[in-house]
Amino acid sequence: MPYIELGNDAPGIIGLLRYRPETGRVLSELAEVLLRGDNTLPRGERELIASYVSTLNGCRFCAMSHGAFAAAQLSGGEPVVAEACSAPDTADISDKLRALLRVAAAVQRSGTAVTPEDVAAARKAGATDTEIHDTVLIAAAFCMFNRYVDGLSTTTPDDPALYAHRAAHVVTHGYLP
Repeated sequence: MPYIELGNDAPGIIGLLRYRPETGRVLSELAEVLLRGDNTLPRGERELIASYVSTLNGCRFCAMSHGAFAAAQLSGGEPVVAEACSAPDTADISDKLRALLRVAAAVQRSGTAVTPEDVAAARKAGATDTEIHDTVLIAAAFCMFNRYVDGLSTTTPDDPALYAHRAAHVVTHGYLP
């Protein structure tokens, strides 16, 4: 049960975005640009980064949501997402994505935890400066989103079908209301 009365029964961040549409719009625009905007990183990989950081943060709503969004857009679907979020070093993903997940994990710990070696490894695996930048920003943004969702104790449905249904909408229409 949320700590505050949201005036709606929408789960997770959706209820929060509806509660304060003036901030909700800005946060939705940020998610739209980071996860769906023009980029050399495929949308599914960006969603996987969001799910991975949310998993590290223990934010079930965001981990499940963005895991479903990633699965809907990645070859290999849900098994690849589950593997990457639990064991990225051995997951069936590209070396570039593996290196970017290491950068994202460092950001999740602390911005200063990202090392020159992390960035060099990502570059060596083929990541561009823009991809490294966007990985850091996605990871930092999801630390904020996760704390927003969990800090107000929003509702987290357990049924994976609900997240898969939402994935179909997000993949087609995006994050903007």
